[in-house]
Amino acid sequence: MKTKRTILIGIAIWIIGVFFYSISFYVPILENAETQANAVLFVVVIPLVWLGSSYYYKKDNKTHGIKVGQTMLLTSVTLDAAITVPFFVAPNGGNHYSFFTSFGFWIIAFEFLIVATLYWYSRVYPNINIPK
Repeated sequence: MKTKRTILIGIAIWIIGVFFYSISFYVPILENAETQANAVLFVVVIPLVWLGSSYYYKKDNKTHGIKVGQTMLLTSVTLDAAITVPFFVAPNGGNHYSFFTSFGFWIIAFEFLIVATLYWYSRVYPNINIPK
């Protein structure tokens, strides 16, 4: 696995995700702004991870999608722990525990892994030459 490449893609996904998450607070559609922001992030993560996976697999087709997804997800989680929680969540009364135990966080984390794995099975696996 090309770890550096995967981490850089994870950083890009995190930056774009935080951007959309933050912007969603300024366009009030739902009564609960937090629910709206999580819904926006849920929708945005799908194409971001799909595009990130397609970019990763331009140079590598040997690494399973779950490993690529895990590395990108762990990169995003690390950035959430180091930046998102202290600078965005804590000033509003939250903490690491409340952030990482929220239902929305886990739904989006599983979605992250599922999209990367589905990309591998739909775009990479069928093109691998398996010796017979």
